[in-house]
Amino acid sequence: MLCHVGVASGGGGDEYTQTQICIQRLKARHAATVLAALRSAFGGGAEFSLRHGGRRRRRWESAARWSASGEKSGGSAFILTRDEAIRTYRERGETISGVEIIARTQRSHPLDPLSAAEIAVAVTTVKAAASTPEVRDGMRFVEVALLEPEKNVVALADAYFFPPFQPSLLPGNRNAPIIPTKLPPSRAKLVVYNRQTNETSIWIVEFSEVHADSDTRGGYERGGKLVSSEVVPDVQPAMDAMEFVECEATVKSHPPFIEAMRKRGIDDMDLVTVDPWCAGYYSDADAPSRRIAKPLVFCRTESDNPIENGYARPVEGVHIIVDMQNNTVIEFEDRKLVPLPPSDHLRNYTSGETRGGVDRTDVKPLVINQPQGPSFHVNGYLVEWQKWNFRIGFTPKEGLVLHSVAYVDGNRGRRPIAHRLSFVEMVVPYGDPNEPHYRKNAFDAGEDGLGKNANSLKKGCDCLGVIKYFDAHFTNFTGGVETIENAVCLHEEDHGILWKHRDWRTGLAEVRRSRRLTVSFICTIANYEYGFYWHFYQDGKIEAEVKLTGILSVGALMPGEQRKYGTTIAPSLYAPVHQHFFVTRMDMAVDCKPNEAYNQVVEVNVNTECAGPNNMHNNAFYAEEKLLKSELQAMRDCHPSSARYWIVRNTRTVNRTGQPTGYKLIPGSNCLPLALPEAKFLRRAGFLKHNLWVTSYKNDEMYPGGEFPNQNPRINEGLATWVKQDRSLEETNIVLWYVFGVTHVPRLEDWPVMPVEHIGFMLKPDGFFDCSPAIDVPLGSEVHTKNGWINY
Repeated sequence: MLCHVGVASGGGGDEYTQTQICIQRLKARHAATVLAALRSAFGGGAEFSLRHGGRRRRRWESAARWSASGEKSGGSAFILTRDEAIRTYRERGETISGVEIIARTQRSHPLDPLSAAEIAVAVTTVKAAASTPEVRDGMRFVEVALLEPEKNVVALADAYFFPPFQPSLLPGNRNAPIIPTKLPPSRAKLVVYNRQTNETSIWIVEFSEVHADSDTRGGYERGGKLVSSEVVPDVQPAMDAMEFVECEATVKSHPPFIEAMRKRGIDDMDLVTVDPWCAGYYSDADAPSRRIAKPLVFCRTESDNPIENGYARPVEGVHIIVDMQNNTVIEFEDRKLVPLPPSDHLRNYTSGETRGGVDRTDVKPLVINQPQGPSFHVNGYLVEWQKWNFRIGFTPKEGLVLHSVAYVDGNRGRRPIAHRLSFVEMVVPYGDPNEPHYRKNAFDAGEDGLGKNANSLKKGCDCLGVIKYFDAHFTNFTGGVETIENAVCLHEEDHGILWKHRDWRTGLAEVRRSRRLTVSFICTIANYEYGFYWHFYQDGKIEAEVKLTGILSVGALMPGEQRKYGTTIAPSLYAPVHQHFFVTRMDMAVDCKPNEAYNQVVEVNVNTECAGPNNMHNNAFYAEEKLLKSELQAMRDCHPSSARYWIVRNTRTVNRTGQPTGYKLIPGSNCLPLALPEAKFLRRAGFLKHNLWVTSYKNDEMYPGGEFPNQNPRINEGLATWVKQDRSLEETNIVLWYVFGVTHVPRLEDWPVMPVEHIGFMLKPDGFFDCSPAIDVPLGSEVHTKNGWINY
């Protein structure tokens, strides 16, 4: 017989060490020998205990505390069943007292984000591979991120290398392949822009572990090997923060620009702020043969006030194009002298003393206290909360990514719901046809990066309660590694009533309070802030939410002018109408193990029954289902009057009524673009034309507008082109692309900073469980006040 013992040693940070041992011919009488073998394999610092449990499926359980240095650490050990091991191991290892030992060590999970050290290795490897010193000096690093492995590698890792050890994820047959002693090496994908050649290239680097000095953690350090490199023609990658700084300096030192500012009464250039905006694509002049930006200009009122609202006084009438490759102004026109809006005394948004106002004085403290700690557990990037578990990832483009989302459902075990969830793009088109507002249609993920612009979250502000933070590591434009501390926030929130019923006959009542687990990040893109949230609930639902706040993008008015396409919010100042669209990519896996493709999508509409013998009382309505058989059939829009929603179902798993298990996507408030179909920005954003798209999974179909939307001259690249293949959806690995948005007609109440707007959608179980999964939530033990309830 074989038995597997997995010993996990998590020392914190972004590395995770786990060793697995294979033990041959394990029987109850071998316990002493097993313990001796384990201690010999791990050193004297290890502490083990074994106990035999179960009848028909023998299971040995172990608890251990071990670290590479031989000291006790906060690790934990797990053991797999003997039946799941014997068919897969054929290697020979060291024999100790008749017990065969095979050690398996893995430092990080294949889905873990790249560490700072790995990013540095990847950059160094690419620089070393440059063909000439000139090419190396011209390299600018737009993005360095994990090249996510194939799903079979993830399944292997979760089955045998990382807790909670799920060998059932792999096929159980005699011809199953031998499991290797370690996983395939992880890889990084680098997007590199070369300033010397104006070329964009993609590089793949493979990591290796090499022995290092004894003072290196774990005795290893990362090495890198170049796997491939490819120049991508006719594209421009996303802009970088360093370029923004350079662009502002270039514009502010341009003599015609300085003269134009003087004509508007601005002599102090320290008051001037320049926001580079990507050019989009409106004509061949915007082709990616040049890397260009079309900045917007603003003027602050007080140069010595660091918290001055820098967006309250727009400078209009100037036309600027900057060559970002060479840091030169290639076009400048002072087209119209629009006076600066007067300084608005309501422009600032800081606390009362600093903004010249008075803060309210009747707000009492609200304390969030969890004296016994939170209910979630974190091991590296693995999160477990009540019956939910998932892995956290992070990329420069998307920001927060959730992997391997699953629910532990009693005797049915761990049930997958989604392979991967993320926000992959957002587009903000403006509705004013006048210069410069008509060209304001930012692709904030593809042209800039949601993750790269993440805030460092602080306690007591963005999150409350007992919080677990995750850092994010990035490369800057020149290849240096930067870290955003506390980029992701994980915490629990009270969420009101979960369920309640009072029996009016007996007067007895049962009520349960709802709690949710929230994982989130917030990014700042120029004037706007966007908070991206995933909420997990005790009743099995998942909510995706975006919170919009920040400062309006405003324009200046001529004296006495009123603008049809916006709202006047202060003297000579108006805010144009605009829309915000977000795209969520959901690689679904409803009751599917990795590499299983047993899902389909059904659309449900609630219809009114026609008058007649089936509707004698004229009250009848019913839910009607329609299978979406192919990708072209699955281009769908929200339809509130029929309460439309969509269900992802498993074609081979049923609930207790014999119906397929599923999860349904329920839209929240939504909209479609109000621009005409010929609008130029829709060339690059064809994915906005429908609220729902469904595709059959393909690993390189990640971004709805293609990987490089900046200055993209190609029409409908990405999602709108992929679906033309019209692949079958009747039984496959389903990927949902949900597009949701809000139309913003600004109000005076949105100035000087906008109260949060909430939009999003729900994923709810639909026949996934046999009854309410929230029925087992116990009576709450919340402390409402120190001395009980207080009545006023």
